[in-house]
Amino acid sequence: MTEVNPFPYSLDNKRYHTWNYCLRKQFGMKIFKVALDGGFDCPNRDGTVARGGCTFCSAAGSGDFAGDRQFDLKTQFDDIRHKMHHKWKDGKYIAFFQAFTNTHAPVSVLREKYETVMNEEGVVGLSIATRPDCLPDDVVDYLAELNERTYLWVELGLQSAHDETGKLINRAHDYDMYLEGVEKLHARGIRVCTHIINGLPKETPDMMLETARKVAESGVEGIKIHLLHLLKGTPMVEDYKRGDLEFMTQEDYINLVCDQLELLPKEMVIHRITGDGGVSDLIGPMWSLNKFEVLNAIDRELVWRDSYQGKYFSGVKA
Repeated sequence: MTEVNPFPYSLDNKRYHTWNYCLRKQFGMKIFKVALDGGFDCPNRDGTVARGGCTFCSAAGSGDFAGDRQFDLKTQFDDIRHKMHHKWKDGKYIAFFQAFTNTHAPVSVLREKYETVMNEEGVVGLSIATRPDCLPDDVVDYLAELNERTYLWVELGLQSAHDETGKLINRAHDYDMYLEGVEKLHARGIRVCTHIINGLPKETPDMMLETARKVAESGVEGIKIHLLHLLKGTPMVEDYKRGDLEFMTQEDYINLVCDQLELLPKEMVIHRITGDGGVSDLIGPMWSLNKFEVLNAIDRELVWRDSYQGKYFSGVKA
């Protein structure tokens, strides 16, 4: 009897459902994400819900590797596309609206920006990063329209499922608001990728595992697991100076990510399992700059455990 492969979602022997595998299966070729700055603001900065922004967020609105907003979207897109083709000869593109909150504008503005990049040659989809409190009905209606016309992901920042952490980092929305956002998008058949951050101030490993467990239960189709990296000029620097923030070690992070992967359903797409900041602005942890070392260590840990994504998923979804 042939044994069923418990981790089939990979083209490169990973034991988790990789973003690369997902896109290759969908399109049969290499797909690049082209990260853009659409010139949006954030309701957590402009006073709509709060001011100051999340305490971890950079001046670039977590779009430090996106295009430059002083240039129009077509110029940004062309510049990044050409850079990517230095590494990969062929492929098509997902336009990724990354910086700040990319549904925080009237639908007429969203339509103008999204349609501009959708008309670029080779664009096969959109990925739109936003907050769960920026999904009014007319915006969701437009997202549902886009979902009928292109390959769409909406990326929702959760960061932590613990409201006490949300208050500490000035997130300005609670976990229930996240669930409402997921429900609104799922009601229209829209894929959701949830962002979480490991290593936030005063969070224990058990709290971080609980966040992963709750994301699994929310039924979203994808997840981005980030490592907290402290950047110069962010409000969280004050937490660090007071001693309220201690960086995770590389070993602890690797073990935690493997624990989290084991709790996620096998079909959930893992868009990212670490995060890094620009070297000139990074305060720590400095080991986060060794991205491939971290990724390879996660692979080795899963092999050592004889484990894989979904091994301990309970099967219960909200």
